[in-house]
Amino acid sequence: MRKDRLVYSVLLLICILGFWLFENFYTPDSYSNPDSKKTPLAFNKDFLPSSNQNQLVFHDYFMLSYSEPHEQAEWLAYELKKEHLTYDNRKRPYFIEDPKVKSKSADWRNYKNSGYDRGHLCPAADRRFSEYAYNETFYTSNISPQDRAFNAGIWNRLEMQIRQWCKRYGDLGIIVGGVLEENLEEIGSEDVDVPKSFYKVVYRNDGNSVKVLAFLFPNKESRQSLNRFLVTIDELEERTGIDFFYKKPGKWQQEIEEDIIIDGWQF
Repeated sequence: MRKDRLVYSVLLLICILGFWLFENFYTPDSYSNPDSKKTPLAFNKDFLPSSNQNQLVFHDYFMLSYSEPHEQAEWLAYELKKEHLTYDNRKRPYFIEDPKVKSKSADWRNYKNSGYDRGHLCPAADRRFSEYAYNETFYTSNISPQDRAFNAGIWNRLEMQIRQWCKRYGDLGIIVGGVLEENLEEIGSEDVDVPKSFYKVVYRNDGNSVKVLAFLFPNKESRQSLNRFLVTIDELEERTGIDFFYKKPGKWQQEIEEDIIIDGWQF
């Protein structure tokens, strides 16, 4: 009887140790593209923002500028097309480090017991149209620490509103990120910064013109309407230090960036 108890105890300890090692050290290598053909750029290069960090990362369905000091993207850009809007069920994969970030993106374990969500910048729900596109959103370069109520609340409401706009108006361009500043709260062993605010820029072509909206939210839940958080591109550039449409002509930027123009957007 004593021998059996000893064997059971040893097996239990082995199982506990195995589970702990799996939970803390196992990570898949990468979410490689099963299609060998080269895919087009995930975002219109004429609308790309400037990069303060000079570490651009290109994936098939989004691209980003990674900030190593903050251990997250300073911006992430992607296009949402009508054909992307599906309701396919997908199994959530593991969060894994981005193999294309040369300085190594932050490990997902930095978020454990931090009190913050692993908030997607490019929503997984925007990429349900293929398993590969969906899995790609689980690179840790695509997440940032978000207040849980904010992530599930007004941030989620904006994501759903953007999908509704895509259904109504057609293809959209989206630029998103946390406002990365000095002296932010940090979490985890890699000191992942917690943004106090998050922004999202949405634009679409409308005939010969371009319609643009910019949002800036505190990293906390709010029941106010989405349009209460609209800001000008000029204000957003001042807050973030990012030049959002720097490749466009100066006159174009002046017309687009100085005012909040909601005509043509149904909330």
